[in-house]
Amino acid sequence: MLDEPVAIGTDENHQVTAIISHLIRPGREQGYEEWVHGIIPAAKQFDGHMGVSIIRPRDRTHPEYVVILRFDSYINLKKWMESDVRRDWIERLQPLIEKPENVQTMTGLETWFTLSEKPLKAPPPRYKMALITWLGVFVTLGIVSRLLAPLLSGLPVLLNQLITTGLVVALLTYLVMPRLTKLFQPWLYPKV
Repeated sequence: MLDEPVAIGTDENHQVTAIISHLIRPGREQGYEEWVHGIIPAAKQFDGHMGVSIIRPRDRTHPEYVVILRFDSYINLKKWMESDVRRDWIERLQPLIEKPENVQTMTGLETWFTLSEKPLKAPPPRYKMALITWLGVFVTLGIVSRLLAPLLSGLPVLLNQLITTGLVVALLTYLVMPRLTKLFQPWLYPKV
């Protein structure tokens, strides 16, 4: 079931992502894989389903799977999460997991503002996220465009922009925003 306090941003007009983690009992990984292959088609039948990704554990000593589930709106996600169909699948899951699943929902930029060592309870205010994102884009775009200018100057403008923005987004997602979030943690999360 999707708890309202865990939900971040319940605006019904925005895409929403549910991040669900399951800690698997030792030796039950194959059963879990079979379970995943059954529940995914069931979720796809629900309105607004936009895809699912599975992050499998790298380490057998901590077999935690993470399911990233996307829906077009919070309302449609909630219909799936609280459906009898999903409830039946979750009952089948119980013998395979160590503890109850952990569910977090996110709607947008707040996915850039997670602290890896702390569970996300509520995102920072949108104006803070906008300011930090602006700072990250400003610095990253400035550096990347200067470094790539000599290499991309002979390309058509659109291709140049495509390459530059793709690199900027990748750097923001994997390098810049995690560091900026840590650096500005006291301002973004004053009570964390």
